[in-house]
Amino acid sequence: MLPCQCLLPAVVFALAALQALASDTFLAAVYEHAVILPDASTQPVPASHALALMHRNMDVLEGAVKEAARQGAHIIVTPEDGIYGWRFTRESIYPYLEDIPDPVVNWIPCTDPSRFGPAPVQERLSCMARNNSIYVVANMGDKKPCASSDPSCPGDGRYQFNTDVVFDTHGKLVARYHKYNLFRGETQFNYPKEPEAVTFETPFGKFGIFTCFDILFYEPAVVLVNKMQVDTVLFPTAWMNVLPFLTAVQFHSAWAMGMRVNLLSANTHNTSMAMTGDGLFTPEGPAAYHYDSATEEGRLLLAELSTHPRLSPTYPPAINWSSYATSIKKFPGENDTFSGAVRRDIFTFGELRHKDGNHTVCQGDLCCHLVYQMSDKRKDEVYVLGAFDGLHGSLIKYHWQICSLLKCPSTNLSTCGQPVETAQTKFEMFSLSGTFGTSYVFPEVLYSGVQLAPGEFQVLRDGRLISKNGTSKPLVTATLFGRLYEKDPPHPLRISP
Repeated sequence: MLPCQCLLPAVVFALAALQALASDTFLAAVYEHAVILPDASTQPVPASHALALMHRNMDVLEGAVKEAARQGAHIIVTPEDGIYGWRFTRESIYPYLEDIPDPVVNWIPCTDPSRFGPAPVQERLSCMARNNSIYVVANMGDKKPCASSDPSCPGDGRYQFNTDVVFDTHGKLVARYHKYNLFRGETQFNYPKEPEAVTFETPFGKFGIFTCFDILFYEPAVVLVNKMQVDTVLFPTAWMNVLPFLTAVQFHSAWAMGMRVNLLSANTHNTSMAMTGDGLFTPEGPAAYHYDSATEEGRLLLAELSTHPRLSPTYPPAINWSSYATSIKKFPGENDTFSGAVRRDIFTFGELRHKDGNHTVCQGDLCCHLVYQMSDKRKDEVYVLGAFDGLHGSLIKYHWQICSLLKCPSTNLSTCGQPVETAQTKFEMFSLSGTFGTSYVFPEVLYSGVQLAPGEFQVLRDGRLISKNGTSKPLVTATLFGRLYEKDPPHPLRISP
């Protein structure tokens, strides 16, 4: 009986793998984590103190992993900065870093923890995956020594990378990704010398991975989806919500729809920094999402997703985003326009003065067209049609083209473009389109209270974003968010000194 008993676990796993391979769907989980932060300091703490803090966060993450596995999830994504937070200088983060090897080394830290030197974080993450038979995705810090002969080597003799890791159901390290597009405050980390396109195969589809700010750039985001043809993107993030266009659930759902791919978005949760919003997003819209700016609690989400969305009968068709808008003349509408700022971007706005109408607003090469009918034209609420065609950003600049129907915070037109979360006006219908110079356009509809509108709008093949049967809730924004990657300035690493 003993040989049979030894073979039984392998047989069970093989059957489970075959079942997952044959299945058209898989169960995915994301966890929004209220990270326990270190004390702010510019000086490094002892390694034991750093590890103690990381274990406290991993205690919470392990609880989420166990619960996701108990509910049958095949994979769980945890947030960027979820293990140690973000209050660091380059020097003070060093005790939190580990040497993360290339996954080709075929390593299971849970069973061989000291193979590449001390690796207690990788060991614990590996054991979470192995002990619960689930893929675990986490974000941590990688350190790599470099020689003085390397002209890019920092003065302290090492590279430090914001890094995602993936462990399979055996606890094996199967993916490592170094963040390429660092946000302006990430001075504790280095850019990798080249952008990485990291993928890995599972019994339930082909996965790619990148981190937070990366989602806005061609490399690695578009490369993974269009060139590497991944089925699902894993997305640890620490996303600071910025209305009217860049709340986490709003933009991440739109990105999944625009790129026609699954996106598993796991955010950190910190209301003082406007960090909240995670979800499991599909080409058809959100399968599950969560946005909570009122409490300081984490949240586990699970949803069943298509293993190979491109093969799904409901897979949306390709869109010609400028077809309709370039085929018509400008709507007569009311031609009065004015300038307004959305953060530092100067938009061209046109006020919707009546209950219904047709409007065109242009800026640069972009003309935005809107047909609309409000349920009621309130005197205390103002809506505008806005257009923006230009560069956005500070350290890394990137080119946007945006058409948006949006509510102003007040009846004072000078406030238009400033953040607003609530509204009272519903629309009987709207149709929004633009003369986009890109095929990368992301459709967003945001209701009052930062709520999405799954199933209540669609994009026609000629590029019109339309409501299906009016809006069931008051509308905050309806937006077509375009990215002209070819007009982006070079990445900081591509700029010669």
